[in-house]
Amino acid sequence: MKKLLLLTWLFLITFFSHAQPKYALVIHGGAGVMDRAKMSPAVQKEYTDVLNSALKVGDSVLRSGGTCLDAIEKTIMILENSPLFNAGKGAVLTNEGMAELDASIMEGAGLKAGAIAGVRDVKNPIRVARAVMEKSEHVMLSGTGASQFAKEKGYEIVDNSYFVTEPRLKSLQELQRKERETTQNDKHGTVGCCALDTYGNIAAGTSTGGMMNKRYGRIGDSPVIGAGTYANNATGAFSCTGHGEYYIRLGFARDISALIEYKSLTISQACQEEVKKLTRLGGTGGVIGIDKNGNIAMEFNTSGMFRGYITSDGKKEVAIFK
Repeated sequence: MKKLLLLTWLFLITFFSHAQPKYALVIHGGAGVMDRAKMSPAVQKEYTDVLNSALKVGDSVLRSGGTCLDAIEKTIMILENSPLFNAGKGAVLTNEGMAELDASIMEGAGLKAGAIAGVRDVKNPIRVARAVMEKSEHVMLSGTGASQFAKEKGYEIVDNSYFVTEPRLKSLQELQRKERETTQNDKHGTVGCCALDTYGNIAAGTSTGGMMNKRYGRIGDSPVIGAGTYANNATGAFSCTGHGEYYIRLGFARDISALIEYKSLTISQACQEEVKKLTRLGGTGGVIGIDKNGNIAMEFNTSGMFRGYITSDGKKEVAIFK
């Protein structure tokens, strides 16, 4: 009888351990030049608090059976609504002192994707990027057309002043005084999220204000599918942050997927290899990724990247510096 009870107990443990669906979520809030000595503990806590809040929201969605797309949308909205990051409220400003926002999202099951670029009045760009994917025949909409689409679909529209914060305005004025057109040293970066849901699907999303002091309708990698965002259930989901021109030239996110598909690299190996390519070109930044087994990568070639992850088995990490 004791042996039978032991076998039954072992069977139940094995059954329920396998019955619990696995999920995982990883986020970034930008990579750049970050000096631990110059970032006070109080400021570090501000960032980690928001990162933890974003992870908590994503975890709640996935734990309750939400899809990877649901988790990405809700998680990135937390980061877009925080003035600490270069997305949504607190985004960097154009040469004209305006916020111009880009976002994209892609799901790995059917390779569907949506993106918006150069919008000035959409409160949460990631929501409209998802709407482009699910409620239109297109992949990318830009400028006033993207805004019109958002209005017609009922998404929240705000005045551009909503996005503009005093620190960003001061950064722009300082940059213009120095007569530089671009900077790679802004540590307040693009935000992104990759998720694996309990249904075994993965997806990625990215949202940004782009490059400080940008002109001429400049668009970086974040809304470009295959450059700043990519997802394929067979390989992985990826969201990038950094100097977008280099990511576009490399086809960065899609190239990581190709390294996994054609060279059978692990997700960490593929991300590391692609960051090496970025470094050789002279670019800076980072990438997060997740595969269908819940393996996570967070790679960058700068002194820091705001980042974190959470998994269904209780593992969690939030970090800033190398």
